[in-house]
Amino acid sequence: MKLKGRTAIVTGAGGGLGRCHALQLASLGAAVVVNDLDIGQAQAVADEISAQGGDAIAFAASVTDEQKIAEMVETAMARFGRVDILVNNAGILRDKSFAKMAISDFRLVLEVHLMGSVICSKAVWHIMREQRFGRIVMTTSSSGLYGNFGQSNYSAAKMGLVGLMQTLALEGDNYNIRVNAIAPTAATSMTEGLLSPDALDVLKPERVSEGLLALVGDDAPTRTILCAGAGHFAAAHITLTTGLGIETGPQTPDVVVASLDRITDRKEEIVPRYGFTQAERELASVGAAAPILANTRP
Repeated sequence: MKLKGRTAIVTGAGGGLGRCHALQLASLGAAVVVNDLDIGQAQAVADEISAQGGDAIAFAASVTDEQKIAEMVETAMARFGRVDILVNNAGILRDKSFAKMAISDFRLVLEVHLMGSVICSKAVWHIMREQRFGRIVMTTSSSGLYGNFGQSNYSAAKMGLVGLMQTLALEGDNYNIRVNAIAPTAATSMTEGLLSPDALDVLKPERVSEGLLALVGDDAPTRTILCAGAGHFAAAHITLTTGLGIETGPQTPDVVVASLDRITDRKEEIVPRYGFTQAERELASVGAAAPILANTRP
């Protein structure tokens, strides 16, 4: 019972991957708030957890509804006294090629995935800071990390979540709030039609949820992107190459073009600790002073 005494909120947990996340966290001892748009589905998952000896409540709300999400967090605090874990799982798809996609569908997907995670994270942030403990998991995707045809809206939202994770991890560091992301490959209603039946048979969502403890336990890392599917786990990184300093002059644009192979050479690339690492390296290449460290800024 590695999460005994912890309280977790899982969004979009009425079915699919979210349901598996909720069941996994409950099996590890956490009390769970099961969030979904459909109260019937959320209650069914909460009842399933209770039948297995766990503690869970259901709460119906859209992650885009600030007032309802605030009420959900208040309900969790009234029932359990704390909120330790937030798994931002809720999401939708509106797939089409960019040429055929309506701007309204682009906005909607960004609103649910990205702003929904912002709203839920903001609702628990002050609680986690005050109790000096918090674990937040963003749900990113290989589509965001690497692109996928017909998913420009989804990809933009999912990569936006990585940026959100990176900064919240820095801002939460002094309060023992660790923020990570999971990039799942799972057979759910969102992947039907995207993967072959044979692939869906082995991509059980439960196999993704098995990696959740690594991101929410006491010894969890921060700023990790865990890729999970079919029981296979890997990590994705956003890296920075060594690059090349080029003196300014009339031929500089041509030199940049001619030097692209060296500039993009991945040998000795690094994973920056924060965004200003790029500026520090650029200024160092011309002997200039480095900027203030990012984690010392207000």
